[in-house]
Amino acid sequence: MSAPRQLHLGAFMRPTSLHPGAWRYPGAWPDANFNFQRMKTLTRRLEAAKFDAFFMADHMAVLNMSIEALKRSHTTTSFEPFTLLSALSQATDHIGLVATGTTTYDAPWHIARRFASLDHISNGRAGWNIVTTSNPDAALNFGLDEHMDHADRYRRAREFYDVVTGLWDSWADDAFVRDVESGVYADPAKMHVLAHKGEFLSVKGPLNIARPVQGWPVIVQAGASEPGRQLAAETAEAVFTAQSSLEVGQQFYADVKGRAKKAGRNPDHLKILPGCFVIVGDTMAEAKAKRDKLDGLINYANAIGALSIALGTDASKFDPEAPLPEIPESNAGKSGRERAINLARKENLKVRELALRLAGHSGLSMVGTPKSIADEMQKWLESRGSDGFTVQFPYMPGGLEDFCDKVVPELQSRGLFRREYTGTTLRDHLGLPRPANRFFAKQAN
Repeated sequence: MSAPRQLHLGAFMRPTSLHPGAWRYPGAWPDANFNFQRMKTLTRRLEAAKFDAFFMADHMAVLNMSIEALKRSHTTTSFEPFTLLSALSQATDHIGLVATGTTTYDAPWHIARRFASLDHISNGRAGWNIVTTSNPDAALNFGLDEHMDHADRYRRAREFYDVVTGLWDSWADDAFVRDVESGVYADPAKMHVLAHKGEFLSVKGPLNIARPVQGWPVIVQAGASEPGRQLAAETAEAVFTAQSSLEVGQQFYADVKGRAKKAGRNPDHLKILPGCFVIVGDTMAEAKAKRDKLDGLINYANAIGALSIALGTDASKFDPEAPLPEIPESNAGKSGRERAINLARKENLKVRELALRLAGHSGLSMVGTPKSIADEMQKWLESRGSDGFTVQFPYMPGGLEDFCDKVVPELQSRGLFRREYTGTTLRDHLGLPRPANRFFAKQAN
């Protein structure tokens, strides 16, 4: 008899909360997103609650918003992910450390080397969130006039993945013999030169660092468009996705897992972890009051900025009291645009209403008591809507503490979440195998 499935929980921590009112909430830490001592405290609290991973998103440009929105936004400043996660690796022992690395505006060599280093420094807790970068303004920060076409970004990402993982396999696990007597440090027969030349990339190799502790850091992916789903099915081991309902989540779950199986992969080695915005109260009324208070702190300038980001166009020119006009496709992200348009059409929302909904979090939200939230999470898990969640907190530190102190014990009492870590690496936490080295496949793994 197999053991019952358990939830996997990641924490979305950049910015520390996506909600524009988070930094103004009573008792919140306004500087939490750019204060290392506070970030360290929060990460240690997550580790004490036995979270699988700390997940840090990243941006290659200040998000396209008006000056009025910019001056009110707490999301414009953040640590560079590798610097922060390397520091946090020395302040923690078990929690996984996942960072975003762009395949459009970085080089495979840099990504491979940084993540290999983080994996060694953390003793096997690194994860790479593959993104193609949706913000067109990023191009202007990298000497380019235009953002790469959406389809080209995903073709480049697929090739990029092959190159990075090939570089991680540059050395056999036992290549560094370090034989003091003979004076032999490394065995050249256990080194592979990649010599990759493809449509977008040319990389010789080998990588100048030993193979990562996990073989490869865990591969995370967040795209929901057609090419994003296919990339996830072929490459990802965890998928951070935005779902609006259990029914939609079940469809996504079945689709991506089915694609993975067709690609020759074990679907159980791909964990679907939708983002979930959670507000906890001792009563349902208290939880809803917290949500209302938080949403009441949203300035319309921030709301219209959130809508502009989602649509890939300047929404401030729209009539706030009119329905959303027709929105032509842009070269920004596809899935966020589709979600915003579908929400507006489904609920017949005016521009102002849609903007405030998006700013206050339009995706999956669980607002309730520890029991009701645990009930919802259990339903998603048991009905194959997800393998767990990427939890998004409403404000810091209170929102995170509420979840760790109240919801986690409820999940543990039901046998749905671990009470102790049983492994040492992020792969251990997620139940993922260590990948074989493609160039030295006869090695035991």
